[in-house]
Amino acid sequence: MKGGSASVKNIIISRTDSIGDVILTLPLAKILKDHFPGIRIAFLGKGYTKAVIESCAFVDEFIEVNDFLTQEVLISGEKPDAIIHVFPVKEIAQRAKSLGIQTRIGTTNRLYHWLTCNKLVKLSRKNSDLHEAQLNTKLLNPLGIEAGFSLETLGDSFGFSKIHALSEPLASLIHPQKFNLILHPRSQGSAREWGLDNFIALIRLLPQDQYKIFISGTAKERESLDDLFDAAGDLVTDICGKMDLTMFIAFINACDGLVANSTGPLHIAAALGKKAIGIYPNIRPMHPGRWQPLGPQASYVTSTQTCAHCKTNPAKCDCMKSIPPSAIIEKLGQKK
Repeated sequence: MKGGSASVKNIIISRTDSIGDVILTLPLAKILKDHFPGIRIAFLGKGYTKAVIESCAFVDEFIEVNDFLTQEVLISGEKPDAIIHVFPVKEIAQRAKSLGIQTRIGTTNRLYHWLTCNKLVKLSRKNSDLHEAQLNTKLLNPLGIEAGFSLETLGDSFGFSKIHALSEPLASLIHPQKFNLILHPRSQGSAREWGLDNFIALIRLLPQDQYKIFISGTAKERESLDDLFDAAGDLVTDICGKMDLTMFIAFINACDGLVANSTGPLHIAAALGKKAIGIYPNIRPMHPGRWQPLGPQASYVTSTQTCAHCKTNPAKCDCMKSIPPSAIIEKLGQKK
């Protein structure tokens, strides 16, 4: 399924889902840059992930999904040579074909890809033992890139370096002597959650003279955190809903670490090289083997017990809540 790769001068990476998924796709840009010197890379995504994509030094342009579907599509003034459908979307695949993009890469397990793509890759994510970032690299095979990539290699390949300066009011919150730690308790329903009681216990265990603790989340998530703020009092600083994504990335970059469930902010912190600690259930396909944060200081904790409710009744799942706060404390103290 190779062929035609020598003529690829520019390419679109298409991933139009959430922040964490997008971050775990960014290493493709570096791999392509290494394999095809001089190639121009555009990243097709949703508008709310633009700040993440534009933070990557290996991405040359951002294309918003609605613009791709309705307007002329150019990369550095030229028509795209290739597109990789990392996250399959029927309308995007159809549009790519109608635009006459020469090389169109998709997976075999989408029927519409058989009609819209001319390079098909057999790829099953659900039952694979590979990490999401490793699975993404399989889609490079039609371009002649077949070498396996370790998690360490991918964790050093984000190019997450185009970070804005932090505004002065936000910069003044950072403590110059303490370990500045962000706790992100909620996940907007995208992941199993550790629970507010555990985060409260963690806050009380962390030495006040060593840590400055921030609680992050969206403005909507803030409404569900009253119990935490009532319990924690002046032990924490509330930054929920107080900055856009661009500034939140800059704020994470100014801090030293972040603890969260399997969410976008966790992967942002990991990509920035911060001490990023993820909390995961031990169940497919949500387990850390598939979704752990990647980066030089990234790590995770997961439940060792079997939960009878994980699959049948997630609302009663307690395997995440069984992970002790001391496990996070231990990870925070470890050096890599």
